[in-house]
Amino acid sequence: MDFAKVTTYHRVLHKRKPDPALNLSGSLCALATPFVAATDAIDFDAFARLVDHQLAGGTRGLVVAGSTGEGAALDADEFVALVEYAVRRVDGRVPVLAGTGLQSTRRTIAQTRLAASAGADAALVVTPAYVRPTQEGLFRHFSEVAAHGDLPLVLYNVPTRTGCDLLPATVARLSTNPRIAGVKEALPAAERIDALLALRHADFVILSGDDPTCARSIAAGAAGVISVAANLVPAAMQSLCEDAARRGAPDGADGRSLQPLFDLLGAEPNPIPLKCCLRRIGIGDGHLRLPLTPLSKELHARVDEVLAALGLLEPVRAAG
Repeated sequence: MDFAKVTTYHRVLHKRKPDPALNLSGSLCALATPFVAATDAIDFDAFARLVDHQLAGGTRGLVVAGSTGEGAALDADEFVALVEYAVRRVDGRVPVLAGTGLQSTRRTIAQTRLAASAGADAALVVTPAYVRPTQEGLFRHFSEVAAHGDLPLVLYNVPTRTGCDLLPATVARLSTNPRIAGVKEALPAAERIDALLALRHADFVILSGDDPTCARSIAAGAAGVISVAANLVPAAMQSLCEDAARRGAPDGADGRSLQPLFDLLGAEPNPIPLKCCLRRIGIGDGHLRLPLTPLSKELHARVDEVLAALGLLEPVRAAG
């Protein structure tokens, strides 16, 4: 697929409206992408139920085609179709962010423009995996994507997946760019979050990228979390965020009750456990695209145990 041709085509079809003011706070869900096992195609009916589940549960924003959404396994046409579908389904009720980070700056700009043409409100841009650029390289990469990608950016740092670490000193340089709205930090260390919190200002937010420690981060001043668990428990994750922000303490009842779910979702690489859980609550058939493989059979009983404890074994139905 020629990214430049696809970008030009969709920019003709979709005239961008001015960027809305982004309100990135509370629980934002990193959406899974359901696929049909028999055809390997996107299951848009299941995706609709998942989006509706989020809106009904009070999720404050949606990330489409990120790592949880198997974005690396989507071709350009699928990526555009998925973002467009989410934008139509959400209809302006919450921000829609598209995962657009790829291994080169040129391709990341092209992917971000595709997201803009499809109607996304912002782009979540992960550090380039495997390439391992220097901090100066990361600064220039994000600066170029911000300048030419046609969308506000949220930086995404997840060194365990990408092999490079976007350091707070580099985030500080990027935080003054008016086209960069914040950073999602997946390192759970309190000292990392504290260093980033010092960079907050009215137009730059800090978001946790780690469900098990997000309440602690929010209690310390983070604006919210981009959550995997919210796929299953959107209302509980939003309640957890509100409780942590209100109390300034991370030890609310929601956090304790959700810990078994957090542990389960981390038992194998994301989104393997999540897809199994979504299948059990009636959203999709659990199909993953290779090289991801189904959840180990020895964990299936644990899935039912955790979901039953949370009262989640009733099928989720589409709104309307």
